[in-house]
Amino acid sequence: MSAMEKKQFWFIVGSQHLYGEEALAEVKAHAQTMTDALNESDILPYPIVLQDLAVSADKITNMMKEANYRDEVAGVITWMHTFSPAKMWIRGTKLLQKPLLHLATQFNERIPWETIDMDFMNLNQSAHGDREYGFINARLQKRNKVVAGHWRHTEVQQQIADWMDVAVAYHESFDIKVARFGDNMRNVGVTEGDKIEAQIQFGWTVDYFGIGDLVQYVEAVKVDEVDALFAEYEKRYEFDYGTYSKEEWEASVKVQASYEIAIKRFLDDGGYRAFTTNFEDLYGMEQLPGLAVQRLMEQGYGFAGEGDWKTAALDRLLKVMSHHQATGFMEDYTYELTPGQESVLQSHMLEVDPTLAGNKPRIVVSPLSMGERKDPARLVFDGKAGDGVVVSMADFGTHFKLLINEISAFEPTAPAPRLPVARVLWEIKPDFQHGVKTWIENGGGHHTVVSLHLTTDQIITYAKLVNLEYTVIN
Repeated sequence: MSAMEKKQFWFIVGSQHLYGEEALAEVKAHAQTMTDALNESDILPYPIVLQDLAVSADKITNMMKEANYRDEVAGVITWMHTFSPAKMWIRGTKLLQKPLLHLATQFNERIPWETIDMDFMNLNQSAHGDREYGFINARLQKRNKVVAGHWRHTEVQQQIADWMDVAVAYHESFDIKVARFGDNMRNVGVTEGDKIEAQIQFGWTVDYFGIGDLVQYVEAVKVDEVDALFAEYEKRYEFDYGTYSKEEWEASVKVQASYEIAIKRFLDDGGYRAFTTNFEDLYGMEQLPGLAVQRLMEQGYGFAGEGDWKTAALDRLLKVMSHHQATGFMEDYTYELTPGQESVLQSHMLEVDPTLAGNKPRIVVSPLSMGERKDPARLVFDGKAGDGVVVSMADFGTHFKLLINEISAFEPTAPAPRLPVARVLWEIKPDFQHGVKTWIENGGGHHTVVSLHLTTDQIITYAKLVNLEYTVIN
């Protein structure tokens, strides 16, 4: 689905010729030691590749131009080992079209008071170089990331890793294509939006397909393909027949298996990495895709219901950023308002992402009042616990806006024997009243993407990269 595993980051170290070739050789040796140690840390999700020392405007410009050209380079990490006159960086930095991280560190962790002299001061003046370099990035309005601290410290390496995930997602954003099977749900406001502006600002391509285009793929699925996928279901999930006969139940589940095969084939044939469905647009379909959608989300495809292409693309984006871990499409449903226990029940008609499951999912067949189709199969489970973020994108006509709310998900303690859908429960930060009020006042929608893996800082980093207005509730 993507070339995530092939990405790398270039490491460009700033210095100058003023201190002589012997000093530059030491700078290069320090940089190589750092590169090797960072790559061996098991914290960074992608490798860093050391480049030539940045000692002239021509070298810097050529490296930045080459970074732009090479698809495998997802971003650039810079470090000022010594003082690096910032005028050298202007042209190259202006040309750079990929995410930039300024690592404000130095080779040594401590000042060697017993031996420190001016040679050491001249060679190890990152504090000096950081200010010069940081000034020019600020003046150029580069919206780069700054990580400060010693490069061997775990928390610093984790910040670099988090930024790498954002940078790869940013790169991937320009390859996100959304297939809309049917149009938006009628009379709903938040699912609308400016597709052209989304392509200009975020790189998202959004294409409409009549449901008949998908039906053709469904009709082409072979029986043996369905049987093979059904056998996989048997290995992975509990089968809950409920009040249905085994034959009725299996027939319903196999319809969803055919949908999973058909939708995946359709998306892959067209290079689509996200999609939408709409229960109001199902002509020629026996069921609303449920189990099929859940399985595809688990595989990394972005999704949102009712034709909500913005949330589907956002889902795919955050899945890339999180390596598909505990991240998925969600919808606000109902409140728990008992004092001291205020929370929100999250679910959807069918399509809750299994990456959020806290227990083994079971396949359930149950009627669905919307869509007027046969009873669809779906995965039912309880959501896992953990701190995270819930994100919504709104189109206000003049601009897009991102709402970011920090939440704390918890495992449900009360059974819900009559609820035939997966459920996720979370508490809103900083508290229920403030969080709900601020979300509503800022136009946050009911369709969201939740992640128990990503951080607020990562979402903000992406928003800054694409010049996207955002509001944080925490």
